[in-house]
Amino acid sequence: MPARAQAPEGTLVPIPTRFFVTSGKGINKTSELNAFDLALLQAGIGDCNLVSVSSVLPIGIRQVDRQKVPRGAITHAVLARYGGGEGEVVSAGIAYGFRTDGQGGYVAEGHVHGTQRSLKEFLRWRMEEIAHFRGVELRRIHYRTEELSIPMDHYGVCIAACVFLP
Repeated sequence: MPARAQAPEGTLVPIPTRFFVTSGKGINKTSELNAFDLALLQAGIGDCNLVSVSSVLPIGIRQVDRQKVPRGAITHAVLARYGGGEGEVVSAGIAYGFRTDGQGGYVAEGHVHGTQRSLKEFLRWRMEEIAHFRGVELRRIHYRTEELSIPMDHYGVCIAACVFLP
C-alpha cells in the first residue's frame, strides 16, 4: 500500500484518512428545503455541519462503512443534490475511483432531471474526463445514486455524498 499523504511540516492542513459514501431521498408537502433535510437524515448526515469540498481522494485513504458522525460536527463532503416538484423524476449521485498508480483517486458528483441510468452515463463520462485531464488511468469506478419520482402535491430531493473522516 502506498504511503499516506502527510501535511507539510508546521501546517494545520487536515488530510482525511477514511471516507464513506451514503445517499438518501426525501419527500415533503411543505417545501423542497424540508425534503432536503429529510434526505440528509436518511443518509445519516442530517445533524452535521456540512462543508462542501472538491473531489480528490488522498493517497492511502480507505473506504469504510457508514459511520455515525457526532451531532454538530464540521463534516467535509462531496455532495450531489437535486430537487424538484410534483410529477418530476430526479436523480443525484456520485462516482469514485482510485488511480492505477496508487496516488489516490477522484470523486465526481452530478444530478439529472431523469433516471439513475442517465445519471450513471454522465458520471462515467465525468470520471473519464477527470482522468484524461490528469493523464492517469483509474481502476474500477464505483457509483452511489438515488432516483426519485415525486408524487403530486409534493417536493422531493435526492442526495448522494462522499463523506471524509480524519
